[in-house]
Amino acid sequence: QVHLVESGGGLVQAGGSLRLSCAASGSTFSSYAMGWFRQAPGKEREYVASVNRSGGSRYYASAVRGRFTISRDNAKNTVYLQMNSLKPEDTAVYYCSATTADPQWMTPSNVDSWGQGTQVTVSS
Repeated sequence: QVHLVESGGGLVQAGGSLRLSCAASGSTFSSYAMGWFRQAPGKEREYVASVNRSGGSRYYASAVRGRFTISRDNAKNTVYLQMNSLKPEDTAVYYCSATTADPQWMTPSNVDSWGQGTQVTVSS
């Protein structure tokens, strides 16, 4: 399995931006589709975005489409989540994930590896 470590979370005002990074190690990064999920207090973990192995196909939850961009750099074994126009409802712990399943249908149940999570807090 691949080991994932997120970074880049923090506190930002509404309308601001953050970029999350997720560094992978321990396995062949380019063998996995990658995704981001988030979990707010008292809520279930929800899908945010995913990208296929080459980086050529990207998918988004409707709540973030047009504001967030997922990308990957296979040479650096890293996946990113650029978050713009942040809203208070984006506040959550964000988790990086890896899967061998189709990234278009990524769910918590078909994730092979999880990162430890990074907190994102958006103040109003």
